[in-house]
Order: sequence, then C-alpha cells, then structure tokens
Amino acid sequence: MALGILDLVGLGASLLFAIPLAGYGLGRLSDGDPLVGAAFVAVAALMVYLPQRLTTPGDIPGKIAERTVGSAVTTPDGEEEPVERSDSE
Repeated sequence: MALGILDLVGLGASLLFAIPLAGYGLGRLSDGDPLVGAAFVAVAALMVYLPQRLTTPGDIPGKIAERTVGSAVTTPDGEEEPVERSDSE
C-alpha cells in the first residue's frame, strides 16, 4: 500500500494520539483490569485502522485528483517499464 504525503501526515497524526492511548490500555492490562485495558487498546487500534480504510466526503476530491494524475502520467510509447531479471538464468 503506497501512501501519499497527505496520507502519511494523517497516519502520523493518528499515531500521535493512538500510541499514548494504547500505552494507557497496556498499563491497565498489566494492573489487572483486562476489560478496560483491552477496550483502550482496541480504540487505539481503530484510531489508526479506520482512517486508512474509510472514505469520507473530504477524501473524494483527493481520490479524484489521484486518479486523474495517474491516468495523465503514462509511459511514452516506445519506452517500457524496466523489468527486473534474475541472474539465475
């Protein structure tokens, strides 16, 4: 999964809030409170996972721009993508 610059910034922001929350959840787990600890760890995991998977109305213009740029930037005719060859042949 290749992430763009804005995707990486969003992931970093999610991690900025999710890591301390997960740490608190792990602390509660080690203190003997499994229900609350597991809930905090699950919320922290969802804070990172869901923004990567869900499409919101604010994401639609960016997705359209990525598709437009991806279709506009192509390899010129006569040039091929480099193919990796193995030396075992």
